[in-house]
Amino acid sequence: MPPTEVVDAPEQHRFEVRTGDEVAGFTEYRLQRGAIAFIHTEIDPRFEGRGLGSTLVRGALDEARRRGLAVLPYCPFVRSFIDGHREYLDLVPEDKHTYFRL
Repeated sequence: MPPTEVVDAPEQHRFEVRTGDEVAGFTEYRLQRGAIAFIHTEIDPRFEGRGLGSTLVRGALDEARRRGLAVLPYCPFVRSFIDGHREYLDLVPEDKHTYFRL
């Protein structure tokens, strides 16, 4: 299996998960003052079932943490990932937990 990496593609406002030379999926975002809003996540059907969605979101959230950005998980997949991986909950502003049902 080719190597997998998560990269920021800022010109397209998204993080991509790449397997070899192929884009296997992406999560779109919008940058706001001090925050990153995740809008939509998609994995190519050819790559489903390999855990690449989780790899993608984990990489994007780790990068948000590295940059000191708050996370606004409008995307249901990102929100569900955070709900299942509480170590990322601190990225979501506390006053937004109820709004995002976290």
